[in-house]
Amino acid sequence: MIKTLVHPAGQAAPRGAYSPAVNVALPGGGTMLFVTGQLSRAPDGSVVAPFDATAQTEYIFNLIGEIIAAAGMDFADIVRVQTYLTDMADFPKFSAVRDRHLGASRPASTLLEVKGLAHLGCCVEVEVTAMK
Repeated sequence: MIKTLVHPAGQAAPRGAYSPAVNVALPGGGTMLFVTGQLSRAPDGSVVAPFDATAQTEYIFNLIGEIIAAAGMDFADIVRVQTYLTDMADFPKFSAVRDRHLGASRPASTLLEVKGLAHLGCCVEVEVTAMK
């Protein structure tokens, strides 16, 4: 198995021992991309749009777009989305932005309401898996 770490230029440096994404070469061709949960954090580490689910979701999907593009993929290649919200009442705001980015591609998905996320002010976290 060949794994390649993906880290687009200009994004916040990862904290801890992880990568923004790992691209895995599949036997027989193709790749599978695992994108780490993305939060609404600017490159300087500050929280973008604290407690604003709509703005944070837009920011996160832009980050995800940069990551999957760096791996030679696009939103149509996403096969799974995992979402963590600190308030389930934010789901309509989240889903409006998600649907705009994912279009008609209906990936498998999981949605969880959590007590909190890694940074105060973050109310949305999204991780995806893509294949090409």
